[in-house]
Amino acid sequence: MSGAAGGRRPAFPGLPGERVLEEAAGARQRCGGGDGDGSVPGTLLCTNRRVAFLPAQAPGSRAFLRSEDDVALPCIRKLVAASSFAKPKVLTAASTLKFIPEELAVFCRDFRLLRFRFHESGLAPQAFRVANAIAQAREAAAWLGDAGEGREGWSCPAEAPSEDEEEEEEEEEGSAATLLFESLRDWEKELKRLGAAGWRVSAVNERFDMAPSLPRYLWVPSGLLDHDLKRIFAHFEERRVPRLCWHHPGGGDLLRAAGFHAASEPGSEDVRCLEALLLGGRGPCVLADAAELPTLADIQLAHLKLRALCLPGAAAEEKWLSALEGTRWLDHVRTCLRKAVEVASLLAGRRCSVLLQEPSDRDLNCLLASLVQLLGDPHARTLPGFQSLVQREWVAAGHPFPCRLGLLRRDSPREEAPVFLLFLDCTWQLVRQFPAAFGFTEAYLLALHDSSFAPYFSTFLFSCQRQRGRGSPQRSRSQTYTPVSGWRDPSPRAGNAARELPAVWDWGLRYSRQQRARFRNPAGAAASVGPPAAPRTPGRPADAWPGAGSVFALSKGTLSPQPFPWRSGRPPPRLSRWAPSLESLGERGGSPGGNRPSAPAPGLLLPCAAGPSVRLWRRCYLRGLPEAQRGRFAPSPAGLAEELTLLQDRLRAWQSARPRAEAAGGPLAPSR
Repeated sequence: MSGAAGGRRPAFPGLPGERVLEEAAGARQRCGGGDGDGSVPGTLLCTNRRVAFLPAQAPGSRAFLRSEDDVALPCIRKLVAASSFAKPKVLTAASTLKFIPEELAVFCRDFRLLRFRFHESGLAPQAFRVANAIAQAREAAAWLGDAGEGREGWSCPAEAPSEDEEEEEEEEEGSAATLLFESLRDWEKELKRLGAAGWRVSAVNERFDMAPSLPRYLWVPSGLLDHDLKRIFAHFEERRVPRLCWHHPGGGDLLRAAGFHAASEPGSEDVRCLEALLLGGRGPCVLADAAELPTLADIQLAHLKLRALCLPGAAAEEKWLSALEGTRWLDHVRTCLRKAVEVASLLAGRRCSVLLQEPSDRDLNCLLASLVQLLGDPHARTLPGFQSLVQREWVAAGHPFPCRLGLLRRDSPREEAPVFLLFLDCTWQLVRQFPAAFGFTEAYLLALHDSSFAPYFSTFLFSCQRQRGRGSPQRSRSQTYTPVSGWRDPSPRAGNAARELPAVWDWGLRYSRQQRARFRNPAGAAASVGPPAAPRTPGRPADAWPGAGSVFALSKGTLSPQPFPWRSGRPPPRLSRWAPSLESLGERGGSPGGNRPSAPAPGLLLPCAAGPSVRLWRRCYLRGLPEAQRGRFAPSPAGLAEELTLLQDRLRAWQSARPRAEAAGGPLAPSR
């Protein structure tokens, strides 16, 4: 396939190694539903990296990646060609297109639906070639595996900003910047901001020889030496030991870890080290199991149903709401919010340690730990604070983005479950209920949602820090129980391509200055570098718990005694006298079981997770519906620019016709 001749389209800012395979000059991108709706003229391009549309009168842009008019090839879920003389045809690399397409529909994984028309008579050969080129290129695109093998990878240059842009970014960010948590300095800086006395940064995993999927640095108790810490790794699945996530100024600590290893047989010294890690004189430890949250299979099934429902004509209008409830996506959002409220309320009301436990510690723990901090830490609700939160609890913590987003190569195991997208939905629910508490907007969350499918950034291209540092996107083999001294590195070394890829937080590569200005909420939380305000009234004394150093299980808002797993084969029966509700835990100075509720601690958000309060993120999920594109929601910048141009043309035509109408004595009316 040869590229079309140049000179007929605006300059195309291609990526390194990007080649134009085919193009259709004169194509039109549909901006709404129905035959009478407007469309934007321009050039449709198919490259070996993406499908891009260049509007004919596009304003000058220095961005390599247009946010509105292009889609990466791996992000294309389905390609459909349509004609008035034949049935719509789903195009694949193996299919044969036997008609000239009049319209090409690109269904994207991020819920976008891009539609292009080829109605001019001279476009028939171009339309045929570009449709087949997209189908072939989509099949041949290497999302992973070839990225990092040289110039043909998904590398994207970090364009040097102008002096004006640098000054603007400095004014916006101030002293608060996004921490990537790849250096010791970032971990120490954040620990200092939290004011977590009694904790330190440990470099025990600096070479990834203790746990390959954990970050280089961990927050551990100051009194626990690295030599003792090494004894604990073997007793947890994937060797993911408990470590600090967040410190509440009232004294509570949020920790996370994988499940206890079934083959673990700790000795007395190992038990001592583990109890020092979980308890350490900080009060009782509460185990919050992620078993109450939806499973990965539940999340994937709900997301598939939601995506199918949000296509045109998927369900009758009178049955659409019931079909939406049948997807159970909103149920999963409610469940996650309720669990986060339970944990955040417990940390705000009591001085204790809460340990989030999940078998792998790489999925639902990421979601729950992030939501708890959004509820309790005002800094996490600022734009740099939120980005730092995602870096620490998702990227550095080892969330397997490639396989969870379904973007591994076809010959790789597929374990799709969009846990990160579920987290973004939960965050949107909080932004909608508490708009003044957040320093970012819905537009920012939507941009982050769409960027998770773009292979231009190192943020979502790897499954852990170790892979990111070595540039090997393929998922490492799962680890089994092995003594520390016997563990060996299972994956081969590869070239470091991650350093050539920018982080997703380099928004200037994809969005204009005007678009980035919409990311910030001027009426929301101001940037903060300090810890959240401490509660004005202290919690109840530690002796209100049934004994210092106790361990409890948090289940459905109720606490019950829970021994460590190796001390008993099963948990003790639930004892109602030691099962105070979370409402009584939040009381100040009341007796257990009292009825007097208390006001939430300063800085704590308590969202409503009841049915009517949890709503569908319409601007994200309904972007492919024609009625949504006609104006039910805020249109895209490209659509606004096209509408403004049309109105200006009509105004000029009306103004030019006005003198003639006045001279003729006829009525004045705008042209239609």
